[in-house]
Amino acid sequence: MDNGLAHEESALINFRRYVPDPKEHGFRWVDIKQLRFAADAVDDGGLLAALIGHEQFRDDYAGGGVLPDGPRHGPYWLRLITPDLYELTSQAKAVQILREWADPLWDAPTKLGADLQRKVSTRLASADGIYYLSELGDEAIHDWGRVHDYFHEFVLVDRSAGRITLIVAADD
Repeated sequence: MDNGLAHEESALINFRRYVPDPKEHGFRWVDIKQLRFAADAVDDGGLLAALIGHEQFRDDYAGGGVLPDGPRHGPYWLRLITPDLYELTSQAKAVQILREWADPLWDAPTKLGADLQRKVSTRLASADGIYYLSELGDEAIHDWGRVHDYFHEFVLVDRSAGRITLIVAADD
């Protein structure tokens, strides 16, 4: 366990694996990290703090993977991310954000839609709490953090399963 959380699994849904034309997918992907927490875990704010302190959170999402001592998280300096930057949101709002990001005019391949449903939508539906990382502003962007045009981050808390799931939907 690290900060009371144990990494269970990770998954990557890379849109390019689903389309024949490399330009059609818009270089989009969804990264999912699932961690387990103890039944007596603290409140959601404490879980968010534990997640931010976990090594799996130290991922720049630019090909380098998890760096246990890394100073970056996505496009942001890790030191500037705090639990209070996460806004509690509804399942409907999370789905809306993801649909708009994926481009509602794009006719996604059936297999991609099925994988997004199975790996993302079902987790959203079972979450007791869904938190969305708000925009941090220019001062929080690290030295090369603008490699992403879009960066959407959700943290799902499922207390009945004892799981916290980090979902990042972005492009590069």
